Amino acid sequence: MTQTPENNLIKWWQRLNKFPAGDRIFSIFLGLYAPYSGSISARVESLSPGHGRVSIRDRRKLRNHLKSVHAIALINLGEIATGLAVLSTIPDNMRGIVLGLEAEYLKKARGRLTAIANFELPGDIDDNTPVRVTAEITDQQGDVVTRVHASWLLGMKK
Repeated sequence: MTQTPENNLIKWWQRLNKFPAGDRIFSIFLGLYAPYSGSISARVESLSPGHGRVSIRDRRKLRNHLKSVHAIALINLGEIATGLAVLSTIPDNMRGIVLGLEAEYLKKARGRLTAIANFELPGDIDDNTPVRVTAEITDQQGDVVTRVHASWLLGMKK
């Protein structure tokens, strides 16, 4: 997938990533832009057109009664990864809206968790094009703990 020259998300990532801790600064701004998503303090590790890699640290405020990362924190992490993958591919005159989220919980999630999503724009895009993206969330051992499937609606900004 080639970079869309008018994609501000990619421009900001590239601009900030030149500096020490640029990925952390980008992640803080992302959390401020989307406050609920910011509640899990996810760190964007890599971003390129069609690719998003995001991680979280396991900490008490994200845990459930089973002493593992809560299901909703995992789905939030997966949504962020799929959103970055999708939004990094579309031009700035388009927008993406989440239509639905599904999750497969495969293993208790503990420790540092990383979500990776990849996306390629379909050939024909018009206003209101539905797409589906999957993020795999792995633990420090590389085991997949959760798969998040996100349905996005791509369309023109009004």
